[in-house]
Amino acid sequence: MTITIEQPQLDAVAEMRKAGGDTGDLVLDGGFVVPDSNAFGNTFRNYDADSERKETVEDFYRMNHIRQTHEFVARMRGEYGRLEKTEMGIWDCIELLNEFIDDSDPDLDMPQIEHLLQTAEAIRKDYPDEDWLHLTGLIHDLGKVLLHPSFGELPQWAVVGDTFPVGCAYDECNVHFKYFKENPDYHNPKYNTKFGVYSEGCGLENVLMSWGHDDYMYLVAKENKTTLPSAALFIIRYHSFYPLHKHGAYMHLMNDEDKENLKWLHVFNKYDLYSKSNARIDVDKVKPYYMSLIEKYFPAKLRW
Repeated sequence: MTITIEQPQLDAVAEMRKAGGDTGDLVLDGGFVVPDSNAFGNTFRNYDADSERKETVEDFYRMNHIRQTHEFVARMRGEYGRLEKTEMGIWDCIELLNEFIDDSDPDLDMPQIEHLLQTAEAIRKDYPDEDWLHLTGLIHDLGKVLLHPSFGELPQWAVVGDTFPVGCAYDECNVHFKYFKENPDYHNPKYNTKFGVYSEGCGLENVLMSWGHDDYMYLVAKENKTTLPSAALFIIRYHSFYPLHKHGAYMHLMNDEDKENLKWLHVFNKYDLYSKSNARIDVDKVKPYYMSLIEKYFPAKLRW
């Protein structure tokens, strides 16, 4: 069930400032300093040192790019969007996910709760008044429960990795683009044009994304009537959409709300990528704070 997933490095976030504290008043630089190396003393996202790892990553994307079709995504969304797998609270899900060490992550080999809390606590330090962003950091990867047997134990190519739109032409900035040529949608005139089944400025919420933990957690949060702001839902659904927030691809599909929310995704991603370390978070110490945020923004039990 383990596989190493390649993620492109995030470019330096632009320095942008506005006064205030709500989601429309943004300070992008925060105060977070990107470290020079990861928990193992290597540069972040360095896949050149291990040729076996490099081959595994490429094989992952070969399967991902061939199998993530418009039909597959629609079917997965239909099945998992019913949210009939179980009912549990957010913290219950964190503990369930904690059974996994994400072997797709080359920068950390600790259980998932460590990455979630490191992300959330780093954001909390720089943005103390944005409690919704703290909680978003905590829950953004909870969709990885799709790997769990009780959720179907989906293969990793259907859970992790970079995401991309289906139903329109694949942008060449996608990692290992060449394997899309073996995807049947690549040759389907309905799906292989710039807009495909979409229209200019249609809004990303109307675009099917490759299936995985991002879209699943977005559906869980949305359908359980979270009161988190739209920027939080945007971060959850698109935090692996590197073709957009790394390369600026697919912007012709975005509407004005997407463009505003993208600013917050740029903020979030440096914490998601670069807060990983071997420094342990005292779970018992911080849990009461995050439980208060869960109670503020979510019902006690969620459908999954």
